[in-house]
Amino acid sequence: MSQSHTTRPEIAAGTLIDNRYIIQKLLGQGGLGRTYLAFDTRRFNEACVLKEFAPIGTGESGLEQYRNLFKREAKILHQLQHPQIPKFLACFEGDGRLFLVQEYVDGKTYSRLLGELQRQGRNFSEDEVIQWLKNLLPVLEYVHQHNIIHRDISPDNIMLPDGKHLPVLIDFGVGKQIADMNEGRNSNHQVTFVGKMSLVGKVGYAPREQISLGLCSASSDLYALGVTAIVLLTGRDPSLLMDQYSLEWNWRYYTYVSDEFAQVLDCMLADRPNKRYQTAREVIKDLERIGEPEVAMSPPAILDDLPATVFNPEFQAMSAISQSYNQPGETIFSPPSLPANAQTGRIEQQQPSLQPGFIKHCQQELAYHIGPMANLIIEEILDENPYISPDQFVELIANQIPNFQAAFEFKKSLFS
Repeated sequence: MSQSHTTRPEIAAGTLIDNRYIIQKLLGQGGLGRTYLAFDTRRFNEACVLKEFAPIGTGESGLEQYRNLFKREAKILHQLQHPQIPKFLACFEGDGRLFLVQEYVDGKTYSRLLGELQRQGRNFSEDEVIQWLKNLLPVLEYVHQHNIIHRDISPDNIMLPDGKHLPVLIDFGVGKQIADMNEGRNSNHQVTFVGKMSLVGKVGYAPREQISLGLCSASSDLYALGVTAIVLLTGRDPSLLMDQYSLEWNWRYYTYVSDEFAQVLDCMLADRPNKRYQTAREVIKDLERIGEPEVAMSPPAILDDLPATVFNPEFQAMSAISQSYNQPGETIFSPPSLPANAQTGRIEQQQPSLQPGFIKHCQQELAYHIGPMANLIIEEILDENPYISPDQFVELIANQIPNFQAAFEFKKSLFS
């Protein structure tokens, strides 16, 4: 009876593998095998990563059927030559086990970097995440051009090498397509089969078609990268950023970013693959447009002693900023009708009605300061004040922010 990999012991420190690699310590382990830090004696004891591919529950006979697939995928990864991808150095078999050798990245994962920032009382900022995406997307573009899908992007699989400023994409997971059906798995990973293919994806980061159907594409990697971005912005697990009933992302309640950047992230996070970006280049182009100056508008004419209507500078100021969060052609509130009084013949002003786009933007701004309660508070204000003007609406919302300076900045952000 063949020996099962469930009984294979961990390789002890100091063991010489393939008459070349000296095991130093265990770096990690999972259902697909173990990862070790090793020294390459033929390269002046240079540090490297030795990955042992040994799916739990797979004996010698099971290993045989995976050997050719494993080597074929290893050959594909060997073709990747990019400074932000660990170099693939070798692939060999020893003692009935399959091994990969990769460049060792001495640094910190973004999961760890996020934890360090949170201990300082903050998360990654919008500018930091935009630059981070600009640094990573060309790597994905390069990978996808080689017809390779990473399939497991998360803060744990992106590292910042010590002394460097460019992130590195790690753990392409050779063997993820050939994992055993009975492999062990941790609570964060799901294995799904389509025909003879199994795909691993981290729950919360992998899109639905990958977890449920085993379908992967460039857009599924972009989805996972988008999830990683909102985790860095909010400091929260993906499960806390999605509505458990509607399965819609609610990440905007926990952070504030410009509407332009929010639209990019929402497109990356679209549930339907055909609604997402299809290539990394598309995302890069939209990120580069963020912050580009808009064509200046002529200053409006100012009339005194008028209510907040289309004739009032308050309306003009609010209309100017409405373009960033309303649909094309939609204003903050509907222009008032001006009916004549039947007895006096005088024109009477009516209160305008607030538009959904403006209300939604106010809700997002308020949520940045007070959290998910913003939605209920705004509904209550609108119920109690059905004919409220925009300036009164903003004033009542600002009163819900306990910090005076924060309330001031809130109003300033809406009227600037």
